[in-house]
Order: sequence, then C-alpha cells, then structure tokens
Amino acid sequence: MAQAFADGGTAAAVPRSGRHRWLIVAVLFAATTVNYIDRTMLGLLAPTLGTELGWSENDYGNIVTAFQAAYALGFLLMGWLIDRFGPKVGYAIAISIWTVGHVAHGFASSVASFMMARVILGVGEAGHFPSVVRASSEWFPQKERSYAIGWVNSATTIGVILTAPTIWLFMVWMGFDWRQTFIYTGAFGIILLLLWLWLYSNPRESGKVSEAELAWIEHDPPEKVERLGWGTIVTKREAWAFAVAKFLTDPVWFLMLFWLPKYFSTTYDVDLKVVLLPMIIMYLLSDAGSILGGWTSSKLIQSGHSVNFARKATMLGAGCCVLPLLFVTGLDNMWLAVVLIGIALAGHQAFSSTILSIPPDMFPKRAVGSVIGLGGFAGGVGGMIMAKSTGLVLDATGGNYTVIFAACTTVYFLAVLAVHLLSPRLAPVTVESKA
Repeated sequence: MAQAFADGGTAAAVPRSGRHRWLIVAVLFAATTVNYIDRTMLGLLAPTLGTELGWSENDYGNIVTAFQAAYALGFLLMGWLIDRFGPKVGYAIAISIWTVGHVAHGFASSVASFMMARVILGVGEAGHFPSVVRASSEWFPQKERSYAIGWVNSATTIGVILTAPTIWLFMVWMGFDWRQTFIYTGAFGIILLLLWLWLYSNPRESGKVSEAELAWIEHDPPEKVERLGWGTIVTKREAWAFAVAKFLTDPVWFLMLFWLPKYFSTTYDVDLKVVLLPMIIMYLLSDAGSILGGWTSSKLIQSGHSVNFARKATMLGAGCCVLPLLFVTGLDNMWLAVVLIGIALAGHQAFSSTILSIPPDMFPKRAVGSVIGLGGFAGGVGGMIMAKSTGLVLDATGGNYTVIFAACTTVYFLAVLAVHLLSPRLAPVTVESKA
C-alpha cells in the first residue's frame, strides 16, 4: 500500500515565537556572501591574469568550463553527502573543499593548474545550496521557510557586489599581488568554517531554543519516512519537477553573471568592473526580488492559501517580472536598461527563492539535499548549454542580444508549466511500502 512521507492533515495552530532561528539565517547569509566572492574573484582578475600568463580566449573558456562542469557534477555528490551526514558536517566539508580550491588559485601558473583549482572550487561550492535548503528545512516550518531562503538567496548578489571592493582592499590598499590576494582571502573561508561549526546544530540539540520557538519550528505535520535513497528519488516525478525548473531557469542567472559586463561594454561603452553603480543598482534590485518572493510565498500560506497555490502563484508573478528584458535591446538610455534588467533579475531571484522551497514541501528532510543536488546538476548542465548557445547566437547575429533576452523571458513560464504537470498539487510524495 502507499505510504505518505508527511501527514496530509492540518497542523494545530501554534504561535510564532523566538528569534534564534534567524541567527542561522544570518550565518547562511554570510556563507553565501563568501561563496560568491570566492566564485567571482577570478572573473574580475581575468584581464590581469590573461595578460601576465598569456591566456587565449579559449584558455579562459576552458577554465570557466572546468568550474561549471565540476559544479554541476558536484551537486550530485554534495547533495548525497549532506543527506548522509547532515548539514553541520556536510557543509563543513563543502566549505573546507572550496576554500582549498580558492587558495589553490594563488599557487597556479598553467592553464591546467587553474582548471584544477576551479574544479576543486566547483565541487566544494556545489554543497552550498543543498546545505542552505536542508538547514532551512530543519530550522523553519513550511509557512516561513521560503522567506528565510529568500533572505539567504539575496546574499548571492551581495557577494558579487563585494568582490571588486575586496580585490581593491587587498591589492591596492594592502599592496598584495593577485597570488597573495587569493591566498589571504582564504581566511574568509576558514573563519566561516569555524563559525559554522560553533553555531550550527539542529534546533533540539542547540540548547539555545526556547520551548515556544521549538514548538513553532516543529509544528508541521510529522514525516512518516526519514530517509530516501537515490534509487527512489530519481523515479519520482516531483524530483524531476524541481530539476526541470532548475534546468530551464538557472542558465538565466549564469548568463547575467558572465555576460552582463560584456553587454554593457559593447552597447554603452561602460566597464562594469570599473563603473560599479549600474551593477550595484541591478543587483540590489535582485536582492529585493529574492526577499519579496520568499515573503510573498510564505505570506500566502500564512493567509490560508494552499502551498500549491502559494508557490506557483509566486513563481508566475516572478516570471512576469522578467518580461521587461524584451525591451532592453532597443534602449539608448543606459540607466533605463539598468532598471529594466534589475527588475528582471529581481524576478529571477524571486523565482529562485520560491523554487528552492519546493523540495522540502514534497520530500523528507533527509532527502532534501539529494533532491537539491539533482536540481543543481540539471541547472549546471543548462548553464553550460546556455553559455555555448549564447556564443553561437552572438556570432551569428553580430552581437545582438534580442533573441537571447527573449528566450530568457519564456523559460520561467515553461518551468511553472513543467512543475504543474509533474506535480499538480505539490503534495508530499508517496512510496510503496514493502509490507
């Protein structure tokens, strides 16, 4: 007979209480910032490194591809690892690996050694979002979870914005060269690791959570099944609903991270690495979208709407916010383009914080890391396809982004359709018992 992973009944009313769980959000916010500084630093230093080390465009492309491939495959490994050992140990391993990879850039000299450093970095950083969602599922009830994830997800852009000032601090103010900068900024990862090991535990073991706050955290209906193996996960339509959505929408974020500087350089003769204000405006708008998307989804649930309605309505609204990209390529006014792209980025981040909340809605906590890993792998593959396709389209159209931006506006609606077809109610999945 079929057995549900979570009780479908309605939990008794429990008042919201306590704030210790938001300390976990603060730590994850800081971790996300460090993660994205480490990820972005090579891109900003690439012109300097390319000149000094004699890289060709193909050499740099191979280094970027090495990271993307390792990041995609790393999701499968790290998702399983975090489910197997829990977020405290699993994320500590992930932080350690990506910090080693980041520091290794300072000792690299050949294209092959940079590729190896990026592979190590990619594998470690792949453990970030599985850890974020798994920790959020332990510390937040369903009706508050997407809001917490929205805050953490907003730190991705804070990390991007802070990368240039970090490089300036170490290379200009402190006088370090690029090798020393990679090595010494590894201290961020070490501090983060110690902070994580010191502060994180599950709510019942922390000793710092009041009974009232614990009742709020744990007031969702109990799960019937604790663990779920890969062999079962990959047979579930609900897992593929998440994976397909990530495959379709993650590439838009990769596109913006890797191609926006080039777009502004060729269209408006502005270097975003030097003139930071446009980048800050766009990414702060995206931060607002991440938080607002998470808040909207949580608020709809708290107002009595079903999880199914709250998640899908928020994702549809987020997709609508990306539509201004259709009008960007016809603009002569750079600042209007900045605002429209910022709104589109806000839409993406609102979608992202909501879609990351869906696996805990459908799967038991000790399977969430693996499901996030599957989705992250799919998103990484989509990102590689997007990178190759973007280059081909730009070559064929003489650098015209119209087709590319138009494609970006459609994928969110396709993703919502895929989620709805594969999981019409976002109900907890079932498995046939052996009895």
